[in-house]
Order: sequence, then structure tokens, then C-alpha cells
Amino acid sequence: MSLEPRTPQRPLIWPGSVFDLQDALDDSAQPLYIVGGAVRDAFLRRPIKDIDLTTAGDAVALARTIADRLRGDFYVLDAERGVGRAIIESQNGRLLVDVSRMRGADLGDDLADRDFTVNAIAVDLHGDLNLLIDLLGGEDDLLAKRLRRCSPQALAKDPIRALRAVRQSVQFDLRIEKATLADVRAVADQLHIVSPERVRDEFFKLLESQRPAAALRVADALGLLDVITPEVAPLKGLGQDEAHAFDAWEHTLRVVEKLNGILTTIGPTRTDETAAVFEYGMVVMALDRYRAQLQTHLDRPWPNERSHRGLLLLAALLHDIGRPATAAVDEAGQPHFPGHAEMGAALADQRASALRLSNDERARLRALIRSHMHRLPWQRWDQTPTRRDLYRFWNDLGPAGVDVCLFVLADYLGARGSHLDQDVWIRLLERLRLILEAWFERRDEVVDPAPLVDGTLLMETLDLRPGRTVGAVLALIREGQAAGEIRTRDEAFAAARAYLSQ
Repeated sequence: MSLEPRTPQRPLIWPGSVFDLQDALDDSAQPLYIVGGAVRDAFLRRPIKDIDLTTAGDAVALARTIADRLRGDFYVLDAERGVGRAIIESQNGRLLVDVSRMRGADLGDDLADRDFTVNAIAVDLHGDLNLLIDLLGGEDDLLAKRLRRCSPQALAKDPIRALRAVRQSVQFDLRIEKATLADVRAVADQLHIVSPERVRDEFFKLLESQRPAAALRVADALGLLDVITPEVAPLKGLGQDEAHAFDAWEHTLRVVEKLNGILTTIGPTRTDETAAVFEYGMVVMALDRYRAQLQTHLDRPWPNERSHRGLLLLAALLHDIGRPATAAVDEAGQPHFPGHAEMGAALADQRASALRLSNDERARLRALIRSHMHRLPWQRWDQTPTRRDLYRFWNDLGPAGVDVCLFVLADYLGARGSHLDQDVWIRLLERLRLILEAWFERRDEVVDPAPLVDGTLLMETLDLRPGRTVGAVLALIREGQAAGEIRTRDEAFAAARAYLSQ
């Protein structure tokens, strides 16, 4: 292979934003190349949302120029390594353009220093965008569906590449080449020396992929999860009660898979094939009226552009890690796990802290795992949730209650496997539809009624002093309003007096 550009075996498909980028820099004298994932994705005809450029010149200044000329935003991504980022809004959506200095003396050194050959293909931005520069045979590896390291030192030099190998092999349906696979196993325990932030970001990319459960299986088989989430190891072989068809680890992976399927079913990329499966088809029938609201909820960004989807799938991976420590057996020989949800929430919070998640992410993770066994979804089918039930559920959980509803569905599917009881599934969906209806359609009535009195008026009318009693009375009135038992200010004062007399 050489650095001489050549015609690829299939055309490269570029979005219009790349041609805009080329035009914006047509007067630049310094050599400039598109490298890495964008070239791979153009070859595979996948959407391109990120562009990596490499240059021998001032990369940070060039990134600023790109932002200025295309009316985007700019910031320094890595001052030490000379990496700048331009964020461009285009007809194809947001485009991230990262510009870095070449690794080594020239483009050849830069490509040889990358992780995998499929990511070490380049295109000259000042030249013909249909010609490849392929020093290491990345095009042949893509056609052969093979993931191969760029050099024997590639993974040892940066152990995070082991986790990236798993993600990209599953994401692009590539077989990890034998020597590369051996290197992944060899450097797994070296993930300890990688910064927690880098591990977190790469792990979230794995969770956010189209097949997270498959990627987790591979990562586990190669020893990576023992380093990233060691809490899941004791789940293997842990027997469960008769409501579960699998041990705790297999159940966990199936919950991840089912939650991903549910999120896809209610998401914007749903296809007719997705809804053709009975369990997901019934999700469409029961919850599609809230599809837009659910998508808005799931679109919430977390710090550093981590997705809410990724956080939910992390919760699915960790939701039962409290079971091993709480395992007990009853007189009939059936296993039980009293308090496992609370224990799991505490352990998950420790893992989230180790991964440097934000305080808000940690709080959401704790709430979801703590409440994934909430009684309201599983209340007897002949008992319709009361307004008081609904108020207490949403008053306790807030927006996290939406996540709990989605998670309960995945937890049931992950427990039953092929033994799905269709009648129970339909009843469960109907119960969760009622719970979500209170949040999305009846919030002012059932969840957050307008206050009839405030603390000042309450103290003046009932001669109370500031303190916990005032808060307790206001909470009592608010719940009574949500339950439909208190409708007027006089009824609110009457309820307050009754409470205080006791």
C-alpha cells in the first residue's frame, strides 16, 4: 500500500456539508486530510456527523477559521495536543469538525499511529474526495468485514482501544482478527490506567450503539467488564425465583436488549419490522399516543453530550447488582432478595461516581434502580390505580417516573423470555398507560394541582409558627387536592384543622 490516492472499490458518499467544508478552505495552503471514521462511514454509506481533519500546520487556528467561515462555534478541544473543534449547523444536522496536528512527521506516520486499519483511511480535502489514501489496507478489511489493529503496539499504546474494538466490531458487523483479539484480552486489565472520563465516554458509546446487549456480551467475554463494571460479575450463575427464566446475568443482558428494543419502538427510527414483533407491536398500540412526549423526554442531553438512552441502558446493566449481597432462601427453597433495589441503587451510585458521572446523572440512576420494583405497576389487575396512588408515584419520582415505566416493561420481558404471558403483557401496558396518562395529560389535575393555600396564609389563619408542621399540612392539602378530596380553600383549612387536632 502507498500514500498515492486511488479509486476505491465502491464510491464514497459524502453529505453536502463536506463539500461546503471543502469550499470554505479552498484557499488554505497547508495540506489537509479527512481521516478516520468519516472516511470509513462514507465508504459504508453511513450517516456522517463527525469529521476528523489532520494537518501539519496550526490545527487550532484552522478549526477557528472553519467555525468563522461556516458560521459555527469553536473551542479548543485539547490544547496540549493541538486539537480544535468547530460545530457547524448544516442541512444535514449538526456537524462536529475536529482538527488535529498530524501524529508524526507526515500523513503516513499519522495513519500508522491510529487504532484500526478501517479507521486509518484518508482523503485529501484539497483534492478529489472520491479518491482514497489507504496505507494499511483498511478498505480490504472493510470489504472482508475484519477489524485489524494498525500495528502490534496499537492497543498497548492506548488500552481504551480494546473497548473501542468491541464497540466497532458489533457496530459495523466486523470480525476481530486473531492477533487483534489476543491484544484486546492482553490489555483488558490495563484499562485501570486510562482516565475514568475516557473509559466512561467510550463505554457510553458502546451502550448507545444499535446492539448494546451483544456488545456487552463480547466485552464480558474479553474481560473488559471485570474492569469497567466489576459489580456485574457476581450475577453470573445466580439463581432467581420462578418468575425468572434465567440466572441474574442472563436476565440482565436480556433487560438491556429489551429496553433497547422498547426505546427503538417509541423512537424516531422505528420501522414496520420493529413493530411486527408482538411485544413491541403492543407497545405501539398502548403508548403511541405519547410517542412525541416520550421522545422529548428521551432527547434530554446530559453533560458532554451523553445521551439519556445511554444512561437508561447503564441502569439496565446495573439494576440487579444488589441481588448477590441480599440473597436468601425461604422455607420452600425459593430464592429471595429483600432490599436488593435499595442495595443496588447504592452500589450503582458508587460505580457512577467512579465513572465520573454528574450529580444529576447519579441521582437519576439511583432513582431508577431504587424504584424498578415499584408496586404500582404490579398492583392487582382488578385494582385500578387511584388518583392518590398516581400522585404519590409521580410526587416521589418526578420525571424519573417515565424511565421507571419504560424500565418495568423491559424488566418483565427480560425475565420471561419465550415464556411471555401475552395477557399479562397487555395488562401491564394498560397499567403503565394509565400511569403515563397522569403525567402527560392530567398533570395539572393529578400530579401538580394549583395550590389553594400557601404557607403564609396557612400560618396566619391557623396561628401556626414556621416549621415542619406547616410543610406537613401543605403536603396533606396538596395530596388531598390530587386525590379529588379537597377542592376549595375552605376544604383545605378543614383538612388542616382535622390533621392538627390529631
